[in-house]
Amino acid sequence: MRIGLIAEGGYPYVSGDARLWCDRLVRGLDRHEFDIYALSRSERQEDEGWVPLPAQVSRVRTAPMWSADDDGVVYGRRARRRFAEHYGELAAVLCAGGGSGADEASGEASATEADRFGSALYGLAELARDEGGLVGALRSEAAVRALEHACRSRGALRTAREARVPDLLAVAAHLERALRPLSLDWYEDDGLGAVDLCHATSGGSAALPGLLAHHFYGVPLLLTEYGVRLRTHYLAAPDSSSAVRSLLAAFHGALAAETYARAALVTPGNGHARRWQERCGADRAKLRTVYPGMDADRFAEVGESAACADPDSLVWVGRVEPAKDLVSLLHAFAEVRKEEPKTRLRIVGTPAGPEGAAYLGHCRALAAQLFPDEAEGPHRVGDNPVSFEEIGAPDIPNLAAAYASGAVTVLSSVVEGFPIGLVEAMFCGRATVSTDVGAVVEVIGGTGLVVPPRNPRALAEACVALLRDPERRERLGAAARARALELFTVEQNVAAFHGIYLEVVSRTPVRRVVLDDTGEPLPFAVPAEAHVPGRWTERPARPTPRNGPPRPPGTPVRATAMPTPEGAR
Repeated sequence: MRIGLIAEGGYPYVSGDARLWCDRLVRGLDRHEFDIYALSRSERQEDEGWVPLPAQVSRVRTAPMWSADDDGVVYGRRARRRFAEHYGELAAVLCAGGGSGADEASGEASATEADRFGSALYGLAELARDEGGLVGALRSEAAVRALEHACRSRGALRTAREARVPDLLAVAAHLERALRPLSLDWYEDDGLGAVDLCHATSGGSAALPGLLAHHFYGVPLLLTEYGVRLRTHYLAAPDSSSAVRSLLAAFHGALAAETYARAALVTPGNGHARRWQERCGADRAKLRTVYPGMDADRFAEVGESAACADPDSLVWVGRVEPAKDLVSLLHAFAEVRKEEPKTRLRIVGTPAGPEGAAYLGHCRALAAQLFPDEAEGPHRVGDNPVSFEEIGAPDIPNLAAAYASGAVTVLSSVVEGFPIGLVEAMFCGRATVSTDVGAVVEVIGGTGLVVPPRNPRALAEACVALLRDPERRERLGAAARARALELFTVEQNVAAFHGIYLEVVSRTPVRRVVLDDTGEPLPFAVPAEAHVPGRWTERPARPTPRNGPPRPPGTPVRATAMPTPEGAR
């Protein structure tokens, strides 16, 4: 099987998101052939290069999402008319606020609005294919005028009618960036048209190449979302005007609805993402939850021994950023110290960008304020019970050692998708205390303690309960490790996608004949269909004999060959 793997800002770049997941998937499915279609996010990402690729990757095609030179295409009168028609229709759908087809009160989709959006989107794609590009047109004054006309027309929402020139320019610029994949040269017979299945590793603009491959060639699309892109867009640009937020939310909602509708299957990474997808219009029958696969081998030694360096220590591991709410953790630890004065807190992680560095400085200052150096007591002068450390230190050489350095692993986040750090702690056989956010409860499954977010007192009480009960910690840690090995390994992830690939392709009619080196048809190159839409696949009624009375049940009937429809195999 030939898979077109589509990634935005991810595989095969060294610094790409979901790089490890995609690499493990490709290496695990070594019997398939992969074509990688990568959309890069920055010049720095491209300069850092790729990860080593396995032999089953036949080729890699890349395109920048961070920059797009003017294609220099000059439209004639007919092409300009086509662009104005399709872009104007797209803008009209967005200004009506129903681009996604979702009614805010009931969440039900509007098929009419979805069809209008899809028609406009594919019309622009066909124009880009015929004329050689769409970048210049999307940046033109005609695009801004079409958007302004839609905002001022009857039927536009109040927020759209309030849009001013700066708002229109901001929306037009965002649409140009989001629609850049329409102008790529990937949609040819030797490109995405040659694959058996397109696998988009995220939604949004990354799914556009898969949508166009399905539109132009009928290639089935599989969409994987470990983080729901539509949710990310809803939370983005809080400083923008209400008109900009409304129009961009309508666009991304419409794009998500179109992707969910056209995809053969959608694979969320957890139940939290699955509920978001259903709310945003995904058909429940198309959803298959596939948990991310993680390498359990590097945690095997710690997990099997279940020993800890300090039974009186709490450990937090992750990227330092405001969403992790280390402030609440520090206040909770102050409560823990009142009950268990010997307890220490080890915060192991590096800051995530400038914002994370500033937040780390704030947390250090808070720790110094909450726990001033003591002249007496269990710690010597100058020894603060809170330590800020990084992986690679002499006593924490690797990630497994970080989790092994304490008795209880704590997660204090206020926002979380799939808690990777929690799974790592489970692989290490650690008892955990976590806040009830994202997919935490789904991941833990009863093998750890869960408390409300932003509640330092509840967090402290749960930590004290486990610190005082070593036997309970051991039971929970063993159960957590068993659960992680069952659900969250690379092997289960690869096996799940192997079955999904076969399921999707088996339901897709054969579109082409694969030839060998001599030009002869290659047997079994394309899996046979399990189902081809049509009346001939329905169970036929019992035939009535032309002569004589009806045969009683069980009477043998001479078998006749059913004619095979054209193109079926």
